[in-house]
Amino acid sequence: MRQIGWLLVAAVMSGAEVPRTWTEAAVKAAEVPLAKLSYSPVHISEQAYYATPVRTIYKTYPVYHPKREPAGYMEWLKQQEPQAAFDASALKTEADWVRAGELVFNSPVSFGPVFFGAAEVRNPAFYEETGMPVAKDGTIPFARWVVRKKGEVELGSMGCNTCHTRVMADGTVVPGAQGNNPADRQGAWMLRRAAKFAPPGELLKRLREFGKQFEVPGLVDDPNRRAAEMSFDELLAAGEAIPAGVTARAHTSMLLPPQIPDIIGVQERHFLDHTGLVRHRSVGDLMRYTTMVQDMIGRARYGDGPASTRVGMRYSDEQLYALGIYIYSLRPPENPNKFAGIALKGKAVFEKERCGRCHTAPLYTNNKLIPVEGFAAVVGGEVSSLKVGTDPRYALQSRKGTGYYKVPSLKGLWYRGPLEHHGSVATLEEWFDPKRVSAEHVPGGYQGPDGKARGVKGHAFGLKLSEGDRAALIAFLRTL
Repeated sequence: MRQIGWLLVAAVMSGAEVPRTWTEAAVKAAEVPLAKLSYSPVHISEQAYYATPVRTIYKTYPVYHPKREPAGYMEWLKQQEPQAAFDASALKTEADWVRAGELVFNSPVSFGPVFFGAAEVRNPAFYEETGMPVAKDGTIPFARWVVRKKGEVELGSMGCNTCHTRVMADGTVVPGAQGNNPADRQGAWMLRRAAKFAPPGELLKRLREFGKQFEVPGLVDDPNRRAAEMSFDELLAAGEAIPAGVTARAHTSMLLPPQIPDIIGVQERHFLDHTGLVRHRSVGDLMRYTTMVQDMIGRARYGDGPASTRVGMRYSDEQLYALGIYIYSLRPPENPNKFAGIALKGKAVFEKERCGRCHTAPLYTNNKLIPVEGFAAVVGGEVSSLKVGTDPRYALQSRKGTGYYKVPSLKGLWYRGPLEHHGSVATLEEWFDPKRVSAEHVPGGYQGPDGKARGVKGHAFGLKLSEGDRAALIAFLRTL
């Protein structure tokens, strides 16, 4: 096990310099090539990256459910002065960096309606009809109010917290966990209402334009091109089909959206993204990955495609470093499932079934990549020889398609869900149900835009267990 977290703390406490996020050599070494090598991304230069303006991290304020908002709260916010909240020169200790990283984690990068806007979070019906979770203190941890100009209060979102925050059943907020805000369904909710006032065809045009970002250059029969022919209702239905814990983020797919990853314990993982897109060897790699997916996502060129002329904003190296330290500091909620009774038997089942070949204790992952069907990989080193047989489309038909899936860690399964790289499976009971792979199975998680029955194929390990052994194994897995 690589002690990334401890090494990082030692580096901070010894006054080590902040790593340089973007050098061409570092970016090239970090990324795993795509399955179609000639269409691997060509990123912008180091000079162009550092010419990109750095965003200001403003002081932000909690968003409350409209029935829980303190009296006079919005009027008070309008009296607040804009305040820059991130000052790298003031960061001296590990605790300073962690607190600063938390600011970055919760800092919005968008100030207009995306999945939701200011009108939505102040509308009680929005919560009832979309299922937006509310913390026990009445706050909404997926967004923040921001004052960038005195007298103007803006709703900010799309920071790390928008996707990587989970509200537990008791209202506890778990930063870094697989998020459970149904963002894509919220976006569809908002668009359906906007359609009542927009010119005919205008929203359809915008949705189809939005869908183009998912198209994969050079891919014959790219399923993502279906969006260009879908009707307005079909496109909204595709969004409404995406459950909480799954999202069609940039460079993924509206039709094959990925599960939102749990980033608690990420310092123990050697690859980032379901397809192992970026190697994770140090905090510098986490910094590079963050800016790739948050700020540079639209500026890479793929194959013969044109480079984007968009400039946008970026995090500073210091902001990314603080964010990395904060993410490494995150810990899971206290596990209510105790390693006793039936769970003890489950551990024996785990060992008998040789689950540890891939899910090796104590990390419960061997940190390797597994080639998907249809991709010829050189086995050895970081590439496993095992075949799992899961749906290969996301690993071959997206701009994150390396031809691999990484072996996920089983730690924290008790608070995560839905499961599988598309979030197709709602529970561990469903995962180990032999009927899961049949064509008649209706997934308990993401069902697809048509909602039809479909088998969740692959990973047949454990499907032939007796009912008792299956229950014991599940009980053990929930203790991890």
